[in-house]
Amino acid sequence: MNILLDLHTHTIMSGHAYSTLQEMVKEAAERNLKILGITEHGPGIPGTCDPIYFRNIHVVPRKMYGVELLLGSELNILDYNGTLDLDPYYYELMDIRIAGIHSLCYTPGTIEENTSAMIGAISNPYVDIISHPGDGTALIDFEPVVKAAKEFHTLLEINNSSLSPTRNKPQAKSNNLEILRLCKTYEIPIILGSDAHISFDIANYEFIYPLLNETEFPEELIINRQPKALIARLQKQKGTHNLHKA
Repeated sequence: MNILLDLHTHTIMSGHAYSTLQEMVKEAAERNLKILGITEHGPGIPGTCDPIYFRNIHVVPRKMYGVELLLGSELNILDYNGTLDLDPYYYELMDIRIAGIHSLCYTPGTIEENTSAMIGAISNPYVDIISHPGDGTALIDFEPVVKAAKEFHTLLEINNSSLSPTRNKPQAKSNNLEILRLCKTYEIPIILGSDAHISFDIANYEFIYPLLNETEFPEELIINRQPKALIARLQKQKGTHNLHKA
């Protein structure tokens, strides 16, 4: 598979990652990526950057070392309505916005409440991607989530990090297999995310590939192969600001 982009990565600005922005982009160039997304954690995660970071991202060149750069945030879903942890003022300043459930910021409820929380974020017009929906942090009914993702043109991520044995997330494999099968059935694209917290993990999808093989997931539905289609999707469906042509 010709992987050309990775949109879910973190730098030292997230507080618990280990590479700088330029180190990340240089590694992306070494791996022949066309697009790299850097999505620092929202304020609900301890030690992450102050919101002023997002006010100043306009100073960063959006093309470095031959790689198109999308800067944004991995926001935290806070409640069963899908409320996010950063003022919408900052969303306008970002190139890309991811949202996900994290145990430090969210109290799991019933499967209905958790599903409502995720669909609330999916329906947010600013949210482009739902991060690691299948990691098992909260019980989710995935069919309505997949249907909502199709309706609101929001990408669901298959997250490599959450599938790693070191993360000890026993439900991640079965949940992601279910998401892949549903996305295949409803013919909606997915995005692979490394969730890299160090440059060496950029575009590392080693734990995802066996799941793609097991489900015989169509390559044409994997957006990581299609940088131009990704940019067009973000611009058309979500009105993303400050995006450059890939």
